[in-house]
Amino acid sequence: MGRLDNKVVIITGGASGIGEGMVDLFAQEGATVIAADINEAALAKASQKPNVTGMKLNVASDEDWQALAKEVNDRFGRIDVLVNNAGISSEKPFEEINSEDWQKMLTVNGFGPFAGMKHVAPYMAAQKKGSIVNISSYTALIGQGFNHYTASKGAVRAISKAAATTFGRQGIRVNALFPGIIETPMTEALSTSKELLGHLIQATPLQRLGKPLDIAQAALFLASDESSYITGAELVIDGGFSAQ
Repeated sequence: MGRLDNKVVIITGGASGIGEGMVDLFAQEGATVIAADINEAALAKASQKPNVTGMKLNVASDEDWQALAKEVNDRFGRIDVLVNNAGISSEKPFEEINSEDWQKMLTVNGFGPFAGMKHVAPYMAAQKKGSIVNISSYTALIGQGFNHYTASKGAVRAISKAAATTFGRQGIRVNALFPGIIETPMTEALSTSKELLGHLIQATPLQRLGKPLDIAQAALFLASDESSYITGAELVIDGGFSAQ
């Protein structure tokens, strides 16, 4: 018996990286998974997997979110889990960050999860049960990253706490994950610099970078009924980096 049997799950950014790892694991655990992503080619590939349906979504669009939530609920009869994973990053130094950069980052990484909860929570409330998992970052916990990315992940941290208190009495749990540096296409540039990669590994108590499965397994726990009395929690998955 799977840990997510009979559950309908939406995972944003589900066509690659951490999101793809979640999609694969959740489907293996019995869920009907909607891999929501803006990349249509990747979505077509995702839809070929068992128990997975790819749906196009621009997380920065309020209208897209409203339409997706309704379509999923109409088609599958319920929404049990939402994982707000989609996001963007930037290596631009703070001296070069302008208001346009700031607005784009905060819209995708901050408004995206907010809009997802705004439109999905009412369906969960109607069934008096649901689990939302938001993906923040270890940079929201420590003094690292004076930039728009860190600000956007700090917003995810704050809005997750607020959502937990807002929706808890409707049976909806909201928790946040704080990944460290994970080996994904978004961070593949690190592998081109052996010096930087070596420094990061050396600075991590567990002496390795994270893998998508590390995040997927934590998300699985928070999505499942095993965590039925957990809401408003923060789970850090960074190999001990932020504990120093």
